[in-house]
Amino acid sequence: MRGLLYGVAPEPQPEPDEDNHLLKGLAQTPMRLVDLPDPEFLLPDWVVTRPRLTGICGSDAKQVFMDWVNVATPDNPMKGFFSLPQVLGHEVVADLVALGPEAEGLDVGDRVVLNPWLSCRPRGVDPICPACEAGDLSLCWSFGVGPIAPGIHTGTSRDASGGYAQLMPAHDTQLFKVPDEVPDELAAFADPFAVSLHSVTRHPPVPGGKVMVYGAGALGTCATAILRALHPDVEVLVVARFEAQAAMARKLGATVIGHEPAQRVIEDAASWSGGVLQPSDGLPMAYPGAIDVVYDTIGKQETFEVGARVLKARGTLVKAGVHGPTFWEDTPLYFKELSLVGSNAFGFEEVDGVRRHGIEHYLDLVREGRVDLTGMLTHTFGLDEWREAFTALATQDRSAAIKVAFDFR
Repeated sequence: MRGLLYGVAPEPQPEPDEDNHLLKGLAQTPMRLVDLPDPEFLLPDWVVTRPRLTGICGSDAKQVFMDWVNVATPDNPMKGFFSLPQVLGHEVVADLVALGPEAEGLDVGDRVVLNPWLSCRPRGVDPICPACEAGDLSLCWSFGVGPIAPGIHTGTSRDASGGYAQLMPAHDTQLFKVPDEVPDELAAFADPFAVSLHSVTRHPPVPGGKVMVYGAGALGTCATAILRALHPDVEVLVVARFEAQAAMARKLGATVIGHEPAQRVIEDAASWSGGVLQPSDGLPMAYPGAIDVVYDTIGKQETFEVGARVLKARGTLVKAGVHGPTFWEDTPLYFKELSLVGSNAFGFEEVDGVRRHGIEHYLDLVREGRVDLTGMLTHTFGLDEWREAFTALATQDRSAAIKVAFDFR
């Protein structure tokens, strides 16, 4: 099969003719389109699928752009949960093409969407860990346990190759059948939707309150859709960087403000929410503030500092975005007694009193017409056009890309 292999010698590329650090990283990225052995069943209850659409996740893009190489510290405690070389891609809609001898609940020809977590069951761990028993798959204790090479999810393990390839292995518990009425173009959002669903279900807004969604990419757009569907009485403010993102957020019923400068973001958020700004020599702070929760889908110094300043006293700052380590002015954290919490992907979530896997919730919400992300998939490319695909993400100001995917159909 053909696949994009990450962790190999980079292909020589000309230096970009513009000052864009993402394009510069792309020109040097250690990834190539190569011939690879067709995947086999990693364990008897694994299967093989043929991807139809594979979305480019923000974490994959950061890795390909090497957007977190020059960070303040090389001490990443998750290095043990990662193995190279690897085929990226975990936002996958696929057809099932081969069944392992012990695989259950699936048939060849099924159209499926991937739950990528390489937790206990995919790894053959028995008994499963307490986190998996509780349905907290992204907190599994076994991400480094063999016989499968370390990796938290499909695409981060050298053994469990991802959807940037013509074929992809998966465990039978990692796949959910897609209803006939849900098109590929919507099924492809199951993973990012479940990520944002987890952040909202674990840290729900106050009834009738106000929240801010920081960022309007795939995670931010999904968070806005979830808030409108599950908490229609809550007012939603979205901080968007690009006009295409802003238009999508408005379509979903949110108020939108720009992302810079930080002073203006704070002023606009305070004006929208009714928070009173206190004078300062630097960035102002709303105190006591009027925004209950900030769902930060970016996770950088600038977003933390703004989010903490606009939150109400004892509000919650939810870090749902993945970025490199950062240092920030966190005085509002203690002064306003804020809660800074992490939100790590997804597992089983409770929605409307029903506890199911986050991906199952998404497919149901789409089928019922309660969530419609039509228009979020803005660009598709063939696998051999992978540089063009990542270029669209690196130049969103002119490409108007929100979600980009590889199309194998």
